[in-house]
Order: sequence, then structure tokens, then C-alpha cells
Amino acid sequence: MAIKKGDFIKLSYTGSLDDGSVFDTTDKDVAVKHNLHSQKSKYGPVTIVVGENHVVPGLDSSFVGRETGEYTVVVKDVDGFGKKSAKKMKLVPAKFFKRDNVRPFVGLQVNIDNEMGIVRSVSGGRIVVDFNHPLASKDLTYAVTIHEIVSNPQEKVQAVFDLFSIPVESIAATEKEAVITTKTLLPEQLTTPFAKDITRLTGIENVSFQADGEKKE
Repeated sequence: MAIKKGDFIKLSYTGSLDDGSVFDTTDKDVAVKHNLHSQKSKYGPVTIVVGENHVVPGLDSSFVGRETGEYTVVVKDVDGFGKKSAKKMKLVPAKFFKRDNVRPFVGLQVNIDNEMGIVRSVSGGRIVVDFNHPLASKDLTYAVTIHEIVSNPQEKVQAVFDLFSIPVESIAATEKEAVITTKTLLPEQLTTPFAKDITRLTGIENVSFQADGEKKE
């Protein structure tokens, strides 16, 4: 069955550059081999929604029309992390570093106003920070295995939470209803948009949340 936009698909992938260096992978052994392993990362197949840009745009669009199997996908820079822009090379006053007791140096990774950047030059009180993505202007090659098109409602709902790294205690879902149990009761400002996303992505109309130990009315 050909994959279409809106499908949930389970896949594994490894992304590399033209020089063969690996920058991202769902395979733990590959991550260890290329010094990418992190104890905080969860390895193994992931489930995404095609067309939602849960992966880079060029890879995402490549899934449409494919079937399960193994593929090599080449993503041009414009469809990956974009091209480098001079507008993202910004002059940052030294006071921004002094207030946090940070001594800037070339190569330092910084987070300024929730935007990640790398210090490119330091000259007195003039610090140039590059806010371009590290992979901007680079073509990407992905070795992809599409394992299956996910049809189980419970797996679909679980995937939505996994994509946003939000833990849940359990999920009970059918084609029409989903009950999500969390350790503590989540605030309405969080559950309302999640319920809307679940309905939009899965078609499940009745979505409710409860804390562990509660019983659904």
C-alpha cells in the first residue's frame, strides 16, 4: 500500500553528510560508533506523521507514494536545514555574556533568547554569533527503513506524545475514543491543544485525560 500524506509510519534512519560523517540516527550501535550516543536519547524505530515535518522537509515529502522497505534518500540543502544566511550572523554585546559569568570564545555554543548559536569571533566587546543551523547549506543522505504504516489507534496516540517527549502512564484508544492517563493531572492549557492535535491527526473525536488512579466517568 502506497504511503500518503497524513499516514503514521514507523521507520528507522541514519543521516550522513557527503564526507560520510553521521549526524543523526535511530540506531544505538551506529550512534556509539560515530560518537553520537546520548543516555538521554531513546533509540529504535520512531513513528511520525507524513506531512507534519517531524523530519526535515525533503525527507518527509519523499515518503509519499512509497511502500514499506529500505531506501536511500538524498536531501538537498534547501529541503534540509536550509542555506546559510548572513542575516543570522549577529553581533551580540559582551554584556549578555557577562551577566551569566560566561567568557565567550570561538566555537562556544550559546543559547540567546531561546535561539541556539555558535560564537564565530571575539574582539573586545564585539562577539559575532552564528545562528545558522550547523547543517545549513549541506546536502544530506538518509538510509531509511520504513517498517510499517501504523493503523492501530493506540499506537497513533502514543506516537503523538512520543514526538513531543511527553510521558504518559497509559493510553486506551479506539477509532472513536482515547483516554490518556498521566502521573498527575495535566493543566487544561496543555491538554486542550493536545486533544485537538490528536483529533486532527488520528480522527479520534473524543479525547480525555485523567490522572493515575482516577476512573473515567
